[in-house]
Amino acid sequence: MSHATAAAAGPRTVDVAAARSRVNPWRIVGTVVLAVVALAVIAFLVTNERFEWHVVAEYLFHPSVLLGLVMSVLLTVIGMVLGSILGTVLAAGQLSSFVPARVASIVFVGFFRGVPPLVQLIFWFNLAYLLPRISIGLPGGPELFGWSTNDLITPLTAAIIGLSLHEAAYMAEIIRAGILSIDQGQRDAAAAMGFSRWHTFSRIVLPQAMRVIIPPTGSQVIALLKGTSLVSVIAMGDLLHSVQVIYNRTYEVVPMLIVAVVWYLVVVTLLTLVQRRVERHFGRGTERTAPARRARLEAGA
Repeated sequence: MSHATAAAAGPRTVDVAAARSRVNPWRIVGTVVLAVVALAVIAFLVTNERFEWHVVAEYLFHPSVLLGLVMSVLLTVIGMVLGSILGTVLAAGQLSSFVPARVASIVFVGFFRGVPPLVQLIFWFNLAYLLPRISIGLPGGPELFGWSTNDLITPLTAAIIGLSLHEAAYMAEIIRAGILSIDQGQRDAAAAMGFSRWHTFSRIVLPQAMRVIIPPTGSQVIALLKGTSLVSVIAMGDLLHSVQVIYNRTYEVVPMLIVAVVWYLVVVTLLTLVQRRVERHFGRGTERTAPARRARLEAGA
């Protein structure tokens, strides 16, 4: 082709979509290093007989271990539901124009976020020391109903109260942050269109706030699941307590702890997958994803 013809054809167009990045040699070095480390870890796990993998396999599906796993998941669900409900009330209280409600909510959140959950669990379990009897009646009048605190505050109720109150304080901040992330102009526009306060919140504010609320809420669920291991200190039969009972009898500490680790990882992985799916659901319309990749994701979902 002559110069005249080439000039007439114009500059060569470049397809940016087909462009490939240069191979970075440091990436290759990093990949090799990570592969070597991974092989070393696998070799350590396989060749070290003190892990006693046959014991892990023996007790992985042991009835007492599975019962402890169910209790840990149950405590997570109950604590998260109660904590989310109370957290929503506290978030509304912190955003309220009613000063006493706002102050009370701020003090509650500050206190239960500041006190470690382990201390809360031990305190609630020993509530009978301060309050031997829980009664309901008129101030200064006769008692209408009454119960022994030792009968009411069992390890289960102490665990539910402690975990729920601790979770409520964190959920209040998460929900409050999600609501505040929505621009005030959208509320004003909804009011100008005749939307009631409830419809403004449920149709406009909440769906957008959920994109901010869901990721930290998923992290809180996972943190709460792992936090249920603290209830073993009050003799609550969770997953950790179940394996502790076994290794106190068999002295096989490491393999039994591995059993607990395996089940925690399994449940956390499942919760993470659920969290990702929920995030995609509430993030529809805001993702900057290539059409082809978006189609693959939707097909996979």
